Amino acid sequence: MKADVDRRPVTLEEVARVAGVSRATVSRVVNGVATVDRELRQVVEKAISTTGYTPNRAARSLVTRRAGAIGLVLPDEGRTLHDPYFGRVVAGVLPVIRPLGVQLVLTTTDPGGHREVVDDVRQRRLDGVILIHTHGADPLPRLLIESNLPVVLAARPVRPMPITYVDVDQAAGAGLAVDHLVARGCRRVATITGPLDAPAGQDRLRGFREAVARHGLPEPLVVEGDFSREGGAAAARELVAAEGRAGEGFDGLFVASDLMATGALPVLRNHGLRVPEDVKVVGFDDSSPAVECDPPLTTVRQPVEDMAAEMARLLVERVERPDRPVSSVVFAPTLVVRRSG
Repeated sequence: MKADVDRRPVTLEEVARVAGVSRATVSRVVNGVATVDRELRQVVEKAISTTGYTPNRAARSLVTRRAGAIGLVLPDEGRTLHDPYFGRVVAGVLPVIRPLGVQLVLTTTDPGGHREVVDDVRQRRLDGVILIHTHGADPLPRLLIESNLPVVLAARPVRPMPITYVDVDQAAGAGLAVDHLVARGCRRVATITGPLDAPAGQDRLRGFREAVARHGLPEPLVVEGDFSREGGAAAARELVAAEGRAGEGFDGLFVASDLMATGALPVLRNHGLRVPEDVKVVGFDDSSPAVECDPPLTTVRQPVEDMAAEMARLLVERVERPDRPVSSVVFAPTLVVRRSG
């Protein structure tokens, strides 16, 4: 019983002592003040984790008039729960916001749910949102901007708008894939794109076409996919049929997501095409399906966890300083070589 009596909340002073900084500095980090030096913030966040400090959420909300929660808005699609990309985003966001005592609220939107997200921020149920935006017709980014609410977008917007976003250089990543296929001896390449109403789908196709032209390769076969395993399989069947009609085979395939590649590989195999002997395949993402499929997938890596952490940091800064100018951060892709190509 005595142990329960002695167990008391960790104070800001104790965190400051462990971090070797002032109590005021710890308070600024806990309250998400954007002007704290990033290295100093990391020292304090480590001390918070070490001591087990938990902010008094009720007290903080009275002082700051904030919810102590941010929203991660996911597309309302069947693939959301099956695509490892979204889990990697969560894994990147949580280590940034947990030390600040901020909760993460996951939500999806349907066509009628956009106003609900806006109202959640307006009425301080959420302090801001990270928007996983995938389609050009989605009105939510514009609604949040027009309401002057804190938002960070994952990927560049389809149309120019004043919004902070984080992305990977999608076109450069597709170029890496084509460069690798050519270096491995491929002379006629094809691609399964992402959805072409989404920035990632558009940019990966653009980078693919630019690299094909740079290498002087023939006009490639192009089939649109939807970033799902089933979509990858359907697109691969369409590619094989198009190959038969054209009378010329492809010996290299760039698939715009690992998940689609896992759907495409069995289709190629069922049509007598061996990977990598007959067709070399490169994916995009470097997610868990890339190492689980047969053969393991050569793929373009986008550092999703690092990108998500940056989204979280930028959103915290925008919550603290709503007048902060919009900005963009674009990460560089790399190529991970495995057995598929």
